[in-house]
Parts: sequence; C-alpha cells; structure tokens
Amino acid sequence: MRPAFAHLADDLDNLRQQNRYRSRRVVQSVQGVYVQMDGRKLVNFCSNDYLGLAQHPDVINAFKNAVDEFGVGSGSAHLICGHSAIHHALEDELADFTGRDRALLFSTGYMANVGIITALLARTDAVFEDRLNHASLLDGGLASGAIFKRYAHADTDALARHLQAASGNKLIVTDGVFSMDGDFAPLDRLSALAKQHNAWLMVDDAHGLGVIGTQGKGVLDYYGVSQDDVPILMGTLGKGFGTFGAFVAGSETLIETLIQKARTYIYTTAMPTAVAAATRASLLLLIKDQWRREKLHVLSDRFKAGANDLGLPLMPSASAIQPLLVGDSQAAVALSNTLFKAGFLVSAIRPPTVAQGSARLRITFSALHEIQHVDGLLDALSTVKL
Repeated sequence: MRPAFAHLADDLDNLRQQNRYRSRRVVQSVQGVYVQMDGRKLVNFCSNDYLGLAQHPDVINAFKNAVDEFGVGSGSAHLICGHSAIHHALEDELADFTGRDRALLFSTGYMANVGIITALLARTDAVFEDRLNHASLLDGGLASGAIFKRYAHADTDALARHLQAASGNKLIVTDGVFSMDGDFAPLDRLSALAKQHNAWLMVDDAHGLGVIGTQGKGVLDYYGVSQDDVPILMGTLGKGFGTFGAFVAGSETLIETLIQKARTYIYTTAMPTAVAAATRASLLLLIKDQWRREKLHVLSDRFKAGANDLGLPLMPSASAIQPLLVGDSQAAVALSNTLFKAGFLVSAIRPPTVAQGSARLRITFSALHEIQHVDGLLDALSTVKL
C-alpha cells in the first residue's frame, strides 16, 4: 500500500518534467530598483511598484507614526472592532479619487474579487469572464456557483452571444489592464454590451490605477466611463499605491450589500491601521506626481524602440508591463537565468499562468528606473537568441 499523499510527490515530479516547477528566491534587501538576492545586486524588472512609492519617505513616515499611535495589528474584523477612523477616512478618499459614491477596503485583491462575485451571484445567475482574467476573478466566478462562461480574450462578439443566451442576473468580469499581457480591456464596448443586456460590469483595475489616466485614475478614466457604465470597480493598493490591500468602489447599495454579504470581508481581520495611514499618504503622492506616469511612458517607449531594433518579439502593450514572448517554458526559464547572471531580475511566466506555448518574460517598469537601466537590459538581451 502506498503511503498517504504519495501522489503529491508524483505531481511535483511531473511539474519538474514539464518545466512548470516554481521556486522562490529570497530577497535580502529593500524592494526597489535594486534588490539583493543570492549574494548579488540585481536591477529589478519584475516588481509591481510602478510609481516607486513603496519606499517613499512620506509613506514610510505615515506608517511609522501610525504604528506609534495605533500599534501593529488592527485587532479584529471591520464589523467587530477593527474598523478605525483611519480606515474610514481612506475609504472616503478612495471613493472621491475614483469618482464613486463609496469605497470598501479588503485585506487583499484576491479576497476582494472572490468576495464581490460570490456576494452578488446565486446559482440561477450567470457570470462571463475574459479568458485572460486574473486567477482571483476566475476563482470568484467558479466559487459563486453561478453559470460560468469564459469568452475569448477581448472578443465582445463572443460575449454578446453568451449574454443573449443567458437568463437571471448577469455579471461581466474583466481585468482593466491584463496582468500578463499589459493590454487594456475594451471597456467602451463592454459597457455598451452590459447596458444592452441589462448586465453588471465589474473591472479589476489593479494594474491601471496610479499608472493610467488623468492623475492615475486608471483605465476607466482612459476610456471616459463612469460609475453608471462600470458599476463595480476593484483596485489593489500593493501596486501603483506601493502599500498593501485592496478596495471596491461603487454605489451606496453595492457597498452596503458587500458589507452584509461578502464573506471575505466579514470573516477576516482588517488590514493594520498603519497600512491604511501609509496608503493615505501614497494616494496624495499618486495624484500629485504626474512626472511618475510620464517617466513610465518614457521608459516603456525607450524599451519598445530598442526591442524593435533588436527584433525581439514583444507583445503589444501600452502599459508598464512589457511581455517578451518566448514560447517554450524551458527556454523562458533559461533566458531568465541568463539575465540573472548578467545582473537583471526578470521573471519567467509559464503555464498554467499563461497559455501553453506562450511562456514569456514579464518585464515591468518603475518610475524609479533610469534610462541606463533600460539600456543595460537591452544590451543583455542583445546577446541572446530567441
């Protein structure tokens, strides 16, 4: 008789054979443009700290001061005694920033997405998701028990056919900026479809907020769509904001419904008050410092031009995410390791995170990068064959 769980070792061996085995590297320094790892100083091109706010002195000092005043832990869930005046003020400021009636904090983006979708849908309802949506959105749709349909990436004609055949409440769910491709969802067409078919539209703008649009207001601002067009907006705080956590913004009715029904909000400890205080500081900087977004454009354009000159197969992206398509998983890992040896940290993204045959390097830029960092990466890439 085989020991219990022996199949787990077999599964791990299969992952290794398929070049899908994931390993952690230990960072031994502050997260920034440079990181220390395995005794090496590396230029970091795989962080989501797009605006470089994670180490900003104002954000750090806000965190330290709040720890001195409020301690470290929040003590409880929001609905017990964990919802502080600082949390409440941040929610009001996020609502104002996004132009919505109210906002509600969640401890993580994953918990926000699962909580929103499961709170709004029943088994008689239907949810429609872009095939390239983040795993948390897909998991939320499946966990809801609603009829679950995926449509081909950004294919609004396919979505229209699904909507036409559905009954009950209908929820369309999409990333705003797709995290592994860097392209934008067609929110103008999606919002028109939602209205035509009496459906809700939910957008996860984790990678757009802070980076895209006027004052960093995200992809919704880029398209000029309102709360009426996109009733449910989810945003994360650990990327453009440089802190931690997430929020959903929308109507009074939406937020009150989630407070009453979203299990991932009700049954978890609130984020530390100090994190909320740090986020209030980062929000002010995010709005004010337009130069950070402008610099991201300069860096991305420099890299795209250089990659084009080298004949590198970049995927089309107008964001700070620039995916370099490799195809084979083993080749993507080998290229990532080659760059590591040359002093650059760039993650290889493999199935099942992306489709079979579309393994890639996911190169991301920060406003703290300089032109010489970009040119150095291009020089390193010029020596490899894809």
